[in-house]
Amino acid sequence: MLVFALTFIAPVVYAFVLSLFRDQAFFGGTVFVGADNYAQVLADPKFWESFQRVLVFLAVQVPIMLLLALVAALAIDSARLHAAGFFRIVIFLPYAVPAVVAALMWGFIYGDHFGLAADLNHLLGTDAVKPLSQNWLLTSIGNVVTWEFVGYNMLIFYSALKVIPKELFEAAAIDGAGTFRTIFSVKLPAIRGAIVIATIFSIIGSFQLFNEPNIMRNLVPNVIGTFYTPNMYAYNLSFAGQQYNYSATVAIVMGVITAVIAYVVQLRGTRKGM
Repeated sequence: MLVFALTFIAPVVYAFVLSLFRDQAFFGGTVFVGADNYAQVLADPKFWESFQRVLVFLAVQVPIMLLLALVAALAIDSARLHAAGFFRIVIFLPYAVPAVVAALMWGFIYGDHFGLAADLNHLLGTDAVKPLSQNWLLTSIGNVVTWEFVGYNMLIFYSALKVIPKELFEAAAIDGAGTFRTIFSVKLPAIRGAIVIATIFSIIGSFQLFNEPNIMRNLVPNVIGTFYTPNMYAYNLSFAGQQYNYSATVAIVMGVITAVIAYVVQLRGTRKGM
């Protein structure tokens, strides 16, 4: 409890206290402003632009990633896949790669002046392959995040599949259920809790998107701005703009929004499971 209070509760409380003040450089230092910073964030077009971007990212990337993870878990859990242990390790392996290293690696693959994308353009005699262009950047980042976390979510689903009581499969076999009927009538309902947990983790991770765009910003600074995601906005406000109070406010607002959405997803998932 003491460690939890020092490492989690204390920083949150301190960030909330910071959000209630504003640094008045020309009028006598830091002054108490109450909810003024929150009103400013809610009216800040940069904040809402970055929030809308991660919302689109969440709506597209998370379902694709979880679907791939679920298919992989079901395939590995089935008795028909040879070398299941090998595939389990290979799919999970990208999660062991640090996010910064993964972003650097994929950034060099995506570069249209070097790496794989540049080689493809040179081979085809065109410049159509531009993963880091304005139109394709969010999709490219989504590909990196999917590559990183499919194995993590696959392991959550696979672990849930392994603890399903064998009696359910025996009953399904007696009823004449085939492979797909067993999946949809036995396996998926049994791991509903794991799916809800993975969804919540993925939602939180999407709203916390930072490493991938922040690393790739060095490659395309004209495409990725300082407020590309809410976390990048808060980070740059604090460390580049020295606006610690406003940065803390952005972080608190995003934390509240994330908590509310995660709670709604958990509530709906629980109700469906009852």
